[in-house]
Amino acid sequence: MKLLYGTTNKAKLQAMEQAVKPLGIELIGLNDLECELPKIDECGKTPLENAEIKARAYYEALHMPVFSCDSGLYFDELTEEEQPGIHVRRVKGKELSDDEMIQYYSSLAKQHGGRITGRYRNAIYFVLDEEQHYSSMDMSIATEPFILVAEPHSKRVQGFPLDSLSIDIGSGKYYYDLEVKDVSTSVDDGIRKFFSEILRNG
Repeated sequence: MKLLYGTTNKAKLQAMEQAVKPLGIELIGLNDLECELPKIDECGKTPLENAEIKARAYYEALHMPVFSCDSGLYFDELTEEEQPGIHVRRVKGKELSDDEMIQYYSSLAKQHGGRITGRYRNAIYFVLDEEQHYSSMDMSIATEPFILVAEPHSKRVQGFPLDSLSIDIGSGKYYYDLEVKDVSTSVDDGIRKFFSEILRNG
C-alpha cells in the first residue's frame, strides 16, 4: 500500500517510513510530487485540528490517500490556559528566539519548584477516501514524559533550545549527558497500531 505523508520534512518522512515499514506501507512525501501544493493555514487550536486541516487540504488538492501529523507540548502542572500546546515557540503573540525560549521555560519551571513534567502529544489524521477518515491523538502516540528544569545545561544545539532544559526521568540525567537516547520507539509502536487497525478493518 502506497500512502502520501503530508510533509516536506525529510527527517520526519524517514522516521515515519521506519515506523510503518513492517506493515508493508510504502510512503512518499510532498517533495516527491511534481505539482503545485496548496497553501495551508494551520489555524487549529489543537494538534489534531491542525493535522485534519492539512490532511483534508492535501486530499482535496491531490486526490490520493494522505495523512498528516502535528504535535504540541503539554505539562502536567500547568492549567489548560497555560499550556504551550501547538505554540511552543510563540508566547503572547511573539515568536521567541532560542535564548528567549530557554529563559521563558526556565522561568516556568521555577514557578513550579524548579521542575515540571512534560510530553509531546502527537496527532495523526488519515484520509483514505471521501468516506473513510481516521484520526488519533491517543497517548500511545505521545512521546515518553520528561522533566523540564529551571537550570539549563551548558550545551546548546541551534533550533532545539528546550533540549538544554530536558532531563530523562529514568536516569535523572540531562538528555545531553546520556550516551544514547531513542525517544521514538513508543511512538512508533502507537503509529503501527493505528495503521494496522485500519488495514485490518479495511
